[in-house]
Amino acid sequence: MKHLIIYAHPNDGSLNHHLMQTAVESFQNKNHEIEVRDLYQLNFNPTLTLDDMKGQRMGKVADDVKQEQDYISWADHITFIYPIWWTGMPAIMKGFIDRVFSYGFAYRYDQGVQKGLLTGKQTTIINTHGKSQAEYESIGMNKALSLISDKGIFSYCGLEINQHFFFDKADKANSEAIEEWTSQIKTLFSK
Repeated sequence: MKHLIIYAHPNDGSLNHHLMQTAVESFQNKNHEIEVRDLYQLNFNPTLTLDDMKGQRMGKVADDVKQEQDYISWADHITFIYPIWWTGMPAIMKGFIDRVFSYGFAYRYDQGVQKGLLTGKQTTIINTHGKSQAEYESIGMNKALSLISDKGIFSYCGLEINQHFFFDKADKANSEAIEEWTSQIKTLFSK
């Protein structure tokens, strides 16, 4: 199986980096093909420009966008790993979505009806956040986060979501919590 990891965190000593390495090792243990796109390491330009927007409608995208689209086309399974900052994804990940999940590549409209074009691909989303799950549930943020990313982006584009992990209180995580999260990722990716 071909696995693509799209990763966004600037600190290679972060919990997110540890979770990304866990995913990589899990895929390697199954002898799967793996590509990691570390958006910060790539210095990916997240700014959607007017030229990008004009080009998308004509089926023309910038070379850096085309390269990322080629990786997505190649993959059978895409794993997104990023922290939740200010109740959303980091700007570099949002910009990646804005530019790479373009009209005609990730979705289109057929006679006014939206159609996701990334069908047949599995996806897993791994998020960390500082708030507790209980606090997010009490204000409905857990549902909002899932609605915005799962329905508003990933399912919208035709991706089939296998699992969406929300690892809470990540900024204060102890070794037991990290071990449990690591185990959950290994278990999912060992199937």
